[in-house]
Amino acid sequence: MKRIIYFLFCLGFLMLWSSCRKDLEFAPSSGNLEFSKDTVYLDTVFTNIGSSTYNLKVYNRSNDDISIPTIKLALGINSEYRLNVDGMSGNSFENVEILAKDSMFIFIETTIDITNLPNSGEFLYTDKIVFDTGSNMQNVDLVTLVKDAVFIYPNKNQSTGIVETLTLNIGGEILETEIQGRYLEATELNFTNQKPYVIYGYAAVPNGETLTIDAGARVHFHANSGLLVSEGASLQVNGAFSTDQELLENEVIFEGDRLEPGFSNVPGQWGTIWLFQGSINNSINYATIKNAGVGIISDSNADETNAKLTITNSQIYNSSNFGVLGRNTSISAENVVINNSGQSSFAGTEGGKYNFTHCTIANYWNNGFRQFPALLLNNFRETENSILLFDLTEANFNNCIIYGNDNPEFILDEVADPGNIFNFKFTNSLVRFQDQNNNFSGANYDFSNSLLYENTRFNNNPDFKNTNKNELIIGENSGAINIGANPFSNSVPNDILNVNRTSAPDAGAYQHAEF
Repeated sequence: MKRIIYFLFCLGFLMLWSSCRKDLEFAPSSGNLEFSKDTVYLDTVFTNIGSSTYNLKVYNRSNDDISIPTIKLALGINSEYRLNVDGMSGNSFENVEILAKDSMFIFIETTIDITNLPNSGEFLYTDKIVFDTGSNMQNVDLVTLVKDAVFIYPNKNQSTGIVETLTLNIGGEILETEIQGRYLEATELNFTNQKPYVIYGYAAVPNGETLTIDAGARVHFHANSGLLVSEGASLQVNGAFSTDQELLENEVIFEGDRLEPGFSNVPGQWGTIWLFQGSINNSINYATIKNAGVGIISDSNADETNAKLTITNSQIYNSSNFGVLGRNTSISAENVVINNSGQSSFAGTEGGKYNFTHCTIANYWNNGFRQFPALLLNNFRETENSILLFDLTEANFNNCIIYGNDNPEFILDEVADPGNIFNFKFTNSLVRFQDQNNNFSGANYDFSNSLLYENTRFNNNPDFKNTNKNELIIGENSGAINIGANPFSNSVPNDILNVNRTSAPDAGAYQHAEF
């Protein structure tokens, strides 16, 4: 009986308490809303490419439950912005409720077609989120910088939805591939610095043609996109030294098409620059290649008199796999900096011919585990049924730094065979190699052999400025200071910042400086 009485008492109390509450009584807002920010900046976007989602928090600091009669975009249905309020999308909302001492989120996105705007080139697009009406009206500004661009993308069959793919010459055989993309037309073979370029799929350079990219050009790639230089074609990247190392006004920059700051150093946003089998006379000068899957893939042509790829005064950062991947190819590199790669920063695989002078090949990957060193050389390719061997005719690293946050930072993965060549040499370089578990042995790791390791320093701190920010200039306490040799510095007399190095050359792409 006591339990029944207690139950009835509690039930009655709850009913009385609930009848006294005013949860369902929402007073109109009185213009006293507070906001997490006065202006929402949606960062820079390209025309017709959707932005990230941004948020605005709206606070009810009062002791009353309130209802906001109207939340809307000032430009209404003509606005290029989209709102999401309480899970509903649109440009206008009515009677939006917020409990006392509570808050809510508004999510904002935009996709802007610059052809609908009064200006071309670059345009600051604005609108407002308006709260309430009349004397209680409050607003929050919305601001987005919109850039016009040259868009290159494959054709799409509107009836079937099938996207155009590339047909390639592979070893003399014409093959259809599943690589989405198209060949550049004659009018598209010169990328200027007048507008950025945005590429969807792979933009391919046709046989016998050259893609020329002018100093100061900006090339952006959508996900799974890139450049492909086909058989008989060439790539000429003609960047120049920039006096402003923040703006890099004369450098050619290859990166993804997401311009928001949160994407500025995210690896793997796009595919690669692919120097396909049979492409010739490729050169890259003063370029920054960032946030790719693989910065550069260079395939075959190891036996050419001139290198298949000559790359100078360039930086390759934040590649989710390899910075540069060579496969039985030939590369000449001077004043090149590579850092932050999910696998190796430079991998010379399936043999080949490589000459690196005054380069910094580093790997301070901090986005998870990596099992590859900064530098990898091998002379084989594994197939389902066999191992194919190739000649490593040259792999010279002169006045270089090869370092990182793992150990060791170079591996010479040779399948020894009397019929194959495996030639390499480190000269006047600073390298990181400590074999604490005695995993490496044999002639390739005989560091006393001056024919393989001439004046090479091991495990001295390079004193990089900031590896997380890809600032690999060396400081005054660097182990690379004055260890370079004059024959090589005379051939590359200025460092990547145009500082003369001939009198007392340091190893790597930079002469040392005060931080």
